[in-house]
Amino acid sequence: MRWWDIAPVLELERELFPEDAWSAGMFWSELAHARGDFATRRYLVAEREARIVGYAGLAAIDGTGDVQTIATARDQWGTGLGARLLTELLGAATDFECHEVLLEVRVDNLRAQRLYERFGFEPIGFRRGYYQPGNVDALVMRRTTQTSSEAPSVQGT
Repeated sequence: MRWWDIAPVLELERELFPEDAWSAGMFWSELAHARGDFATRRYLVAEREARIVGYAGLAAIDGTGDVQTIATARDQWGTGLGARLLTELLGAATDFECHEVLLEVRVDNLRAQRLYERFGFEPIGFRRGYYQPGNVDALVMRRTTQTSSEAPSVQGT
């Protein structure tokens, strides 16, 4: 993801997460940490026919990765794009030498939870009222480092 991707990413963000969408400033702040020798973030976008159809981001600090965001356009659900984005983030976590990766997911987002479970994430707790203003709880999930032979395979391009 680059700065010129922020506007189209924000459109998708607002469509998918109308109550708790990230602001432009949040994306700018994250991208400020994604370049250079001391980068601690990896952000990416997926494009189809010159349209951004997905995006994802990871923060890495002191050996722990944190999936900051991951989303795909509704017309891409069921295509494997979410799995490909998550695979890229887990690769970034390996590059950052993370021994574990954490994430928060809405308790009512069962589709995303199933994806994370396929990749070895396990529930470890809740964050009450995490998603605002809807006051929706977050399920906290963790995945410890796996070897490449233990990771699920992902098909597609």
